[in-house]
Amino acid sequence: MQVLKVRKRVLGEEHPHTLSSMAYLAATYRDQGRWKEAKELEVQVIEMRKRVSGEEHPHTLNSMAGLASTYRGQGQWKEAEELEVQVMEMRKRVSGEEHPHTLSSIACLASTYRGQGRWKEAEELEVQVMETRKRVSGEEHPHTLNSMAGLASTYRDQGRWKEAEELEVQVMEMRKRVSGEEHPHTLSSMACLAATYWNQGRLKEAEVIEVQVMETRKRVLGEEHPNTLTSMGNLAFTWRSQGRLNEALDLMRRCVEFQQQILGPDHPRTVSNRSTLRGWEAASGRLHNETANM
Repeated sequence: MQVLKVRKRVLGEEHPHTLSSMAYLAATYRDQGRWKEAKELEVQVIEMRKRVSGEEHPHTLNSMAGLASTYRGQGQWKEAEELEVQVMEMRKRVSGEEHPHTLSSIACLASTYRGQGRWKEAEELEVQVMETRKRVSGEEHPHTLNSMAGLASTYRDQGRWKEAEELEVQVMEMRKRVSGEEHPHTLSSMACLAATYWNQGRLKEAEVIEVQVMETRKRVLGEEHPNTLTSMGNLAFTWRSQGRLNEALDLMRRCVEFQQQILGPDHPRTVSNRSTLRGWEAASGRLHNETANM
């Protein structure tokens, strides 16, 4: 915020560096779930970049992709899709079909289709991106691995557990080898595999991975980091599914307490976990009363 104010005063509101600062601030708002503030800034940046650099300039297209991401984060699928299609088509025309930015646009559109339950369309795009990235960048390139992880998510969302698991194990092993066991992307892969196990009722296998991910994130990122808090919430769900109600409640309470402090009370993850916690506490209270009355 301070850098942005200085750049506006010294360089002017439409200077590329000022616009970059505004875009970074919008991305920060987006990560915090402050959708309204993110959207307002992103719309401003898009309009100024269109005027200063032109509609097809890479920076303009990046800003449009950022706004689409904000729409996607709010579940505004129609608005996200419209922007993503525009960005994708312009990037194809300007940079070519196999350019990394074009492939990123296609992957984002696939994610929007997945969010709408349009599995077939999502899968077709994800396979296309994955195969192109394998050919252009190599099988172990981070972008290729991201594509494989996206396709695995589409399989998981459809309940195609075997296919999801096979891809997730591949991605996890390659990320361990390429980036190391404690890299954030490796840990995300492990968390996805744990979710696949959980959805199949393989709770012990899910728990082993979730504990490992949570403890590693605590050590590497800190206990209050958003990714660590996500791990805490996931493990709490697994413990509850195992009937370990008190442990699940304690962990979810700590998770929600940190999320309210770090992410804020209105962040989607905070709202979701707080609602879950209230439901668990109500159920626990009923169970206690029933036990006392027996």
